Amino acid sequence: MATLYLVSVPIGNAGDITLRAIETLRSVSLILCEDMKPARRLLHDLKIDKELLPLNEHTEKTASGEALELLRAGKDLALISDAGTPLVADPGQHLVRLAIKDGIRVTAVPGPSSILAALAVSGFESSSFLFAE
Repeated sequence: MATLYLVSVPIGNAGDITLRAIETLRSVSLILCEDMKPARRLLHDLKIDKELLPLNEHTEKTASGEALELLRAGKDLALISDAGTPLVADPGQHLVRLAIKDGIRVTAVPGPSSILAALAVSGFESSSFLFAE
């Protein structure tokens, strides 16, 4: 069964990427990305050569349909954002919903989150917080 991986990428320091994220990006058939330029830079730094498909606010419906067909064909795919964790104030929700509805496995590869990093260094009480976009 194919898997859609939601792969967290570094927020600013390329050294923050996890070994699991690198392994996942190397293993998938295609990487969906918010913006081609930062994705190409990241993959170049990691010495990974993969086909990219832009999935952003302008291409979300079309790219999601194309990705779903690849997943149905048994191809593993990864979704990355420009920085941090995908789907947190980033596109991709449409694809995830389609994949879940279709019975395709969706899994997260955790890593940097700008929201949690900001909360941790803020000094604010962190046992309860609200994020609203």
